[in-house]
Amino acid sequence: MTEPLPIDGRSLTLDGLVEVARSGRAVRVADDARTAIAASRATVERAVASGRPVYGVTTGFGALSTTTIPADRSRELQVSLVRSHASGTGPPLPTDVVRALILLRLNSLARGLSGVRVDVVDRLADLLNRGLVPWIPEQGSVGASGDLAPLAHLALALTGEGAFVDPTTGASVPASELLEREGIPRLELVEKEGVSILNGTALMAAYLALSVADARDLLDAAVVAAALSYDALEGSPEALDDRLGEVRHAPEQRQVAQALRTLLDGSALSAKRATWSGQDPYTLRCLPQVLGSVRLAIAFADGVALRELNAVTDNPVVFPGDEFVNGGNFHGQPLAFALDALAIAVQYVAAFSERRIARLVHPALNRGLPAFLAADPGVGSGFMVPQYLAAALVNENDTLVHPASAASLSTSADQEDFVSMGPWAGAKLRRILANTRRVVAVEWIVAGQALELRRPKTGGRGSEVALRALRARVAPWTKDRSPAPDIARVAAAIESGTLVREVRAAVPF
Repeated sequence: MTEPLPIDGRSLTLDGLVEVARSGRAVRVADDARTAIAASRATVERAVASGRPVYGVTTGFGALSTTTIPADRSRELQVSLVRSHASGTGPPLPTDVVRALILLRLNSLARGLSGVRVDVVDRLADLLNRGLVPWIPEQGSVGASGDLAPLAHLALALTGEGAFVDPTTGASVPASELLEREGIPRLELVEKEGVSILNGTALMAAYLALSVADARDLLDAAVVAAALSYDALEGSPEALDDRLGEVRHAPEQRQVAQALRTLLDGSALSAKRATWSGQDPYTLRCLPQVLGSVRLAIAFADGVALRELNAVTDNPVVFPGDEFVNGGNFHGQPLAFALDALAIAVQYVAAFSERRIARLVHPALNRGLPAFLAADPGVGSGFMVPQYLAAALVNENDTLVHPASAASLSTSADQEDFVSMGPWAGAKLRRILANTRRVVAVEWIVAGQALELRRPKTGGRGSEVALRALRARVAPWTKDRSPAPDIARVAAAIESGTLVREVRAAVPF
């Protein structure tokens, strides 16, 4: 069994986050983190005892930060904060997003710069280790001052006043009922703890980290699907020459070209042409350039995510020497920008794939293949409507890809006068990723059918392995049938990574 993931606020990786969020890996708070947390907590207690003004501890919040809170009401302040901020609406966040959100808040607090008790991080770890998922509505955060509403719902569940997802039915169950069933005492919030749980970028960072992992897998699948299309459309290997990327100083372009050359190695279809027959369309000839740009965007988003995994995004931050520093680390602008950039890149994948699908089924453009790849064109429609599906999904992405972070609405009586809107950027990115998986699944299916129609000529080693992996899940089309189950099956295999792993095991690319 995998050892619990140690949490110390400094060493969380993307792979570790995915293991916890999606595979249920347990966590444990490291001993040195416990020491740092206890020291930070002592700083808060000294500040409360002295009566010094500290934002969110002995003062109100946001536009009410100039209001002094009496010492005997400082704990009431934290509870009131959580209750009032738990104003989310809409469907619950997906389980993997919630688990990632909890892990990220836990890891940030474990750095020992937020002034909470060790008990708070232990409760968060307990949720992950017991597989308990708070009911956190999707909508309500503007991505500044932290993901306030979603994290308030997390805190409210810990106090027994919120809700959890019932592990059996998936319905909402009162937190008090589930905590009692699990034998977990309600968390009694003390000074600084409410604001420390709420002031953080955990939802945006969860969206970004999981989406980076998904985008990497999706790009790999898109490269394999493109290799199938390259063979099926008898593309020229000239455009994949490594020297083109070298003289453009484009390492990402060279990486995509290398992967395609590996997958197409040994092809009788994507072979050097004996006579000049013109240039291939951009959707073949510019694959290294376009998908290389996607690699570039993923690398950028990955860099932002890696920094945020171990970031302290509380306010104020409690530094050694009894110093409370007020600032804006909770602001989600870097995350929102990365989420929006990644959404644009993923849409490149979908739009590019759809154009190859359209070419594969177009009798005037597919270089001698039957119209719509139908076994009996006319009686059969073949893959006519799967291309419609791809076009519909690309159009949906077109409307979703507008950057959420390009707009701001002022909040908190203009105290918080520029916000990131990162949570919406993350939510719509997940839909763009899902849509794009389905488009790539259609390309894989259609290109696989087209490759078989080129027999007795065969494609590259990677294309042929990809075709066998496809045929293990989807039968050849000898007459019309509903494509919907095939598309769903292949899209699921792309999401799980099994299709690409099967190809890579035989032909590493």
